[in-house]
Amino acid sequence: MFNDKVLEEVKKKALEDHIPIIMDDTLEKIKEILNEEKPKRILEIGTAVGYSASQFAKFTDDDCIIDTIEIDEERAKEAQNNIKEIGIEDRIHIIVGNAVDILPTINEKYDVIFIDAAKGKYPIFLEYGIKLIKPGGLILADNILYKGYVMSDYNKHKQRTAVRHLREFIKEVTENEKLETEILEIGDGLSITRVN
Repeated sequence: MFNDKVLEEVKKKALEDHIPIIMDDTLEKIKEILNEEKPKRILEIGTAVGYSASQFAKFTDDDCIIDTIEIDEERAKEAQNNIKEIGIEDRIHIIVGNAVDILPTINEKYDVIFIDAAKGKYPIFLEYGIKLIKPGGLILADNILYKGYVMSDYNKHKQRTAVRHLREFIKEVTENEKLETEILEIGDGLSITRVN
């Protein structure tokens, strides 16, 4: 039994603790996408506290399985507890570790892949995502405009690497002829890529 009240509490606590979670307008768009696509298997890169994975479970049929990767052990434990309290632990599998190491070991194929982890690693996540997606599947990437820095002349040292890698990611998804991409200026930027 899906517990919406707990999900709301997870969101509230994440916002209070300044843990980055998916923004409402981005979530609304993803809800539309999941309703249309009806995925049976989703891969999420970046679990955090399990908020987005729980929302994906809410928007999909009961037989949809979500695998989600989290690098931070403490965060993964918190996510596990949240998912259990929401009542969907049988549908969400948390894999603890660095996605760069885990992705090459996955043998599953996915209908939808959601990228929301280290911005500097987006090109690597994309490369593996293309290998792990079913033909015609969707790769969604959140925060790709990164506070507007990606589309501006921004060049402060602190964020430079992340901005450079996000630009690489955008170049690849928009210029690779096997990929069909739409970039939406909702939340902090969402790319929707169909892999043909």
